Amino acid sequence: MPTPAENITFPPVTRAAGRGGPFPAEPEAAECGSASSSSRRVTRDRMKKSINCFCKRPDALVRLVCFPWAGGGSIHYARWGSLLNSSVEVYSVKLPGREGRAKEPFLMDMQQVVDEVVSALLPELREKPFALFGHSFGAMASFATADHLKRVHGLEPVHLFVSGASAPHSEARLCATKRSDLTDEEFLNWLTSIGGTPPEILTNQEVLKLFLPVLKADLSVVENYRYLKPERSILSCPVTCFDGTQDIPHDLQAWKDISSGEFTIKMLPGSHFYLKDPTNEKILLDYITRYLETAEMDYMK
Repeated sequence: MPTPAENITFPPVTRAAGRGGPFPAEPEAAECGSASSSSRRVTRDRMKKSINCFCKRPDALVRLVCFPWAGGGSIHYARWGSLLNSSVEVYSVKLPGREGRAKEPFLMDMQQVVDEVVSALLPELREKPFALFGHSFGAMASFATADHLKRVHGLEPVHLFVSGASAPHSEARLCATKRSDLTDEEFLNWLTSIGGTPPEILTNQEVLKLFLPVLKADLSVVENYRYLKPERSILSCPVTCFDGTQDIPHDLQAWKDISSGEFTIKMLPGSHFYLKDPTNEKILLDYITRYLETAEMDYMK
């Protein structure tokens, strides 16, 4: 599903269109702890390029890695770093085609998304417990990353939080209409009908020229992502599904097939972007914090 494009800068637009999206450069991270150790020097540039961390907490007990929705940037989740307690360090995934990476070519398939994240984060994911969160497109990307980490590296998140999406193998998802194949006019009509995108975006042709390509590229990635129903659970960690009560129905129960761990569904009031409502965001973050604190205690036993 598309983004409300909260990070768009309105005309006059000075950035060259290229193949990127209309996103500002993200703010510099606030230093909340000591610098990274010298052993990570080799991957530091890659980390800086692919991950946004507003509040660095090298002494945090667990990391929360957040994946953007289709067309989305990293800023929305990066700010969670200052909202969660000091035991959690938030890494927000920053994909090509937006923000400071606006001139880079879009990723073409889900494996490229996974490779982007894993190549930047593998040392950190080996170092201490981590959890994954993703909304819509981000839900698919977070699962694909968890699946890859388990199969290839023997690593598993302490919790997988997914939001606003059917399970990857769900028939409801696999049979859905491919919106990325629509013409721009058809796509805009659909975008308008589902809400979530500010009218000033939809009526500004200059901004649309920047916004639509990145959004359609992300939708193409997720719509072409195929995953067969697993014969047995891939993961063993707990899985929590969030969704808006007024969003289109998603096959949330199918997420239970991917893990043998505890499975929970939590519905919050609102449509597809329910999580942008301040009240819902607080509920969601309180819930995540509670589960991560429990995971920390279990890990330390």
